Amino acid sequence: MKIISRPMGTLETNCYIVYLPKGEVIIDPGMNAAEWVTKNVQNPLAILNTHGHFDHVWSNYELQKGLKIKLYTPKSDIFMLSSDPFGYGMPSSVPDIAVEGDAKFEIGGAEIEFLHFPGHTPGCSAIKIADALFSGDFIFKNSIGRTDFPYSSPEDMKKSILKFLEIREDWRVYPGHGESTSIKTEQKNLPSWLKYL
Repeated sequence: MKIISRPMGTLETNCYIVYLPKGEVIIDPGMNAAEWVTKNVQNPLAILNTHGHFDHVWSNYELQKGLKIKLYTPKSDIFMLSSDPFGYGMPSSVPDIAVEGDAKFEIGGAEIEFLHFPGHTPGCSAIKIADALFSGDFIFKNSIGRTDFPYSSPEDMKKSILKFLEIREDWRVYPGHGESTSIKTEQKNLPSWLKYL
């Protein structure tokens, strides 16, 4: 499975394109992502959001309408796509699919699984495709997502970390910012974060 990425915008948010058997899915199209995405897809199938923060969803509408594809967003974060809670003038978008909790979909000949890890945001999720986990702002290399933003929850983050620690497979982890890592590597680091939340 081919995966390409590019950091977008001032926060260098990773936008991913994943090449499936029947086309491509776009994960977290942030600021100014549309041109790069459009140049690198031939049969775009869907846009997938890990959560609703502006730097991950900025180009939702432009790609949704320009490529005529469906947008999947965690249900608990949908309000952020139109309310622009950080006040950056983000273009609003409306998902076609509201993803509730842990959920599976078949897209492009592949199983797409949303795993709900709230804490950074109410709907914060990781997206599993084959042996790759796109973790958004839940897990980074050697770090976790912030829980001091509006709508964040340290208590939910604790529960999400405990849920993550139960994963037995060693998938590759592709975060919303920074370098990729792995499940087993981050499972070694995560227990130390629990005492800070």
